[in-house]
Amino acid sequence: MKKSEVAAAKTGSLAKGLIAGCIGGLAGTLAKTFAERMFPPQPPAGQLAEPAAGPAAGPSAADALAPATTAAADGIRWGFGAAVGAAYGAVVEYIPAAAAKEGASLGIALGVLTRQTALPAFGLSAKPTDPAGDVAPLVVYGLTTEFVRRWVRKVL
Repeated sequence: MKKSEVAAAKTGSLAKGLIAGCIGGLAGTLAKTFAERMFPPQPPAGQLAEPAAGPAAGPSAADALAPATTAAADGIRWGFGAAVGAAYGAVVEYIPAAAAKEGASLGIALGVLTRQTALPAFGLSAKPTDPAGDVAPLVVYGLTTEFVRRWVRKVL
């Protein structure tokens, strides 16, 4: 490895890194939301995208709770995106090499740590059968987070 490839730790401002990363994480979450609409996750092979409802199906308790569940899920998504961005901003502030691949590595690492590892371990979701199918929105999150973080950090 060349000496120029190794990025030495630098002195920086933790507060500025956290603020820039948080703003970048929020922008990344917005971009990821749009990317998921353009590239929706594919259901596992052999599974229907939406279950067919019978003609006698009426409103249920789950239907009544749907708006609250959606609001909670959105809050978690935005809070998690901001928190990951803030942590990323703090790390990059002191270890610039963490911003490798213009943030794409952040998105891929986030996907591996959450969708492949943590969520299945806690029983919150099944382990994806095709992890490559969900890569595009995660890369969009990482690229956007890094781009906005870098811009905000220059402004601060």
